Amino acid sequence: MKRRGFITLVGGAAAALSILRPRAAGAQEAGRTYRLGAVHASPRDAPHHIALFEELRRAGFIEGQNLAVDGHGYGLRTERFEEHAAELVKAQVDVILAGGDAAVRAAQRATSVIPVLALTDDMLGQGFVRSLAKPGGNTTGVSILASELDGKRQDLIMEAAPGLRRMATLADHFTSTAARLQALQDAAHAHGVELLVHQIARPEEIAPAIDAAKASDAGALNVLASAMLFNNRTIILDRVAALRLPAVYQWPEMAEEGGFLGYGPRIVQLYRDVIARQLVALLRGAKPADVSVEQPTRFELVVNLQTAKAIGHEVPVGFLLRADKVIE
Repeated sequence: MKRRGFITLVGGAAAALSILRPRAAGAQEAGRTYRLGAVHASPRDAPHHIALFEELRRAGFIEGQNLAVDGHGYGLRTERFEEHAAELVKAQVDVILAGGDAAVRAAQRATSVIPVLALTDDMLGQGFVRSLAKPGGNTTGVSILASELDGKRQDLIMEAAPGLRRMATLADHFTSTAARLQALQDAAHAHGVELLVHQIARPEEIAPAIDAAKASDAGALNVLASAMLFNNRTIILDRVAALRLPAVYQWPEMAEEGGFLGYGPRIVQLYRDVIARQLVALLRGAKPADVSVEQPTRFELVVNLQTAKAIGHEVPVGFLLRADKVIE
């Protein structure tokens, strides 16, 4: 679908009709086309987006029938977020899907009226909502406990690499706060481990940062929670494999894709079971201020022994016994 075609569809007469027609909360309106915008760095065919649209279809929102989807809002570079969010506001979409802190900020700056449904690291800590139970404003979604889980993953990689004396952290400059990074350094120091922080602001900086971590004699890498780092995971997975560097990631799926360790909730499950349910409620007329921000409740530790063997890393047997899944 061309951009102009989408704007025409969701603007003009269709938008005027939707303004005149009252929205019935809890029910879909016969004959209406619902309009969904997006500000995402991940591609439209990513597994979590596929899962979301499958659930929407089951709920009766079918693309090409009563649902118009902004195909240009996926696979965006961060510097395009602001411009695209403004385009969605002009197009008068019904809901904006946002992935990651930078996308949420762009959507919130563009509109205080259109509902923004987000999955991001720390909704409350970043000031995107007033509280989890009562978000207020026009934003709700899922907050993935990034601060707590970044520290937990650091503990896990230290356990999986006993005797570690120096490790590195790969952090998104726009996501990881100075306070969070200092807390990680303090926690590592308490275990007798020196933590080197490598912050990046653009995808082009990822590989050089990993090279620098290896050059500084880091024995392991903690890839912190970040939409940008997740969406550029192929670069990270390939680089750490080439450098034979054990690394831990924020999603279990990343270990299944070739990473050494993955710990956290499953992103596909969050989009399928939580984001989809929240989105259906918003499309049916619920106000974001009344839709509670949710947090994950299920976490998995996945260990990829194939990767461990490929990089020459021996995993303690006791650590393997703690894993929810071991890939052999």
